[in-house]
Amino acid sequence: MAAAAAVILAAAGVYYYVQHPKVPQAAGNGGTAHTTGGSPATKGSERVLSVSPAEGATGVNGGSQVRVVFSAALSASSPMPTLTPAIAGSWKRSGNAAVFVPARGFSPKTKVTVQIPAGGSGVQSASGGVLATPVAVKFRVGQFNRVRMEQLLAQLGYLPLTWAPATGAAAPLSSPNAQLSAAYSPPQGNYTWQSGYPAALKRLWKPDRTSLILRGAVMAFESDHRLALDGTIGTGVWHAMFRALTRDQLNKHGYTYALASQRVPETLTVWHNGTVIFKHLANTGIGVAPTTIGTSPIYLKYQFQIMKGTNPNGTKYADPVSWVSYFRAGEAVHYFPRYSYGSQQSLGCVELPYAPAKKIWPYLTFGTLVTVTAP
Repeated sequence: MAAAAAVILAAAGVYYYVQHPKVPQAAGNGGTAHTTGGSPATKGSERVLSVSPAEGATGVNGGSQVRVVFSAALSASSPMPTLTPAIAGSWKRSGNAAVFVPARGFSPKTKVTVQIPAGGSGVQSASGGVLATPVAVKFRVGQFNRVRMEQLLAQLGYLPLTWAPATGAAAPLSSPNAQLSAAYSPPQGNYTWQSGYPAALKRLWKPDRTSLILRGAVMAFESDHRLALDGTIGTGVWHAMFRALTRDQLNKHGYTYALASQRVPETLTVWHNGTVIFKHLANTGIGVAPTTIGTSPIYLKYQFQIMKGTNPNGTKYADPVSWVSYFRAGEAVHYFPRYSYGSQQSLGCVELPYAPAKKIWPYLTFGTLVTVTAP
């Protein structure tokens, strides 16, 4: 993590002060700190050589350290620079530098000012030198990266894959600032499929990109943490994720995937944690009211419901149904009484007999992906 933070700081640039403390220049991205040039300063005076992150830097990792390098080491009693807004953390002396180590860094898009006081009440070197002119450096924090949310969902068990960093150990889940820093700048890593899942599910996976698998996982996480089920990685999801990490709140209901095949005889097959736990004859929609081909996550569930709608002939229906799991608009997996199962008989839903529907209903949790294949 320390190495990663160093790279991030270098990418953000370093602010250099040359010749006079009040005439700053910004080094290019990736610049390396160096001693100032120009006319020598008054003997014994303190000078600021560099500040990182840089003046005007944007997209800064909010969990990284703030470093101010002086021409001479500060005295043990010297005041330290200050940050606005203030956050939990501490300033430490490291050679000629003052380094702020955050306990938990800045929130996304925060505008930060590093203020270095001057004069008799300002910073002082070990030899008594003072800074002639106060210095203020401003930078802006970036945004959390969606790629990191995907990695964390895998680590907490919300994906049918595992994730591990390409090098070194993963940031400790219980370390708030390490997790915050990784949210701004995700580490490189690799995903591995858990065994037993079908090719139909694997085709939905797009690592480090928006995918149906990611959307379903976000919805499952939202459900567990009482958030709106929209599958969107917003502020509320990030806050809930950081809380879940500190509390070690793993996914306790496992990963489920369902596939409704419209090849006669039609079936519904369900995988749970990589194992087929259910396969039964099922009905899908008739020609004038077909079940939509494709994949969608479950977003609404009922143990019992009066399902209302319009028949193809224009008449209305109000049918009692049980063990209902909606996955697309008005389409759901549920119990409905029929003389037979395994063919197109419904008005778009996936129908099962009562006992099988009751058995599989607890496994079809919010966010579970349901795929309907073509006839």
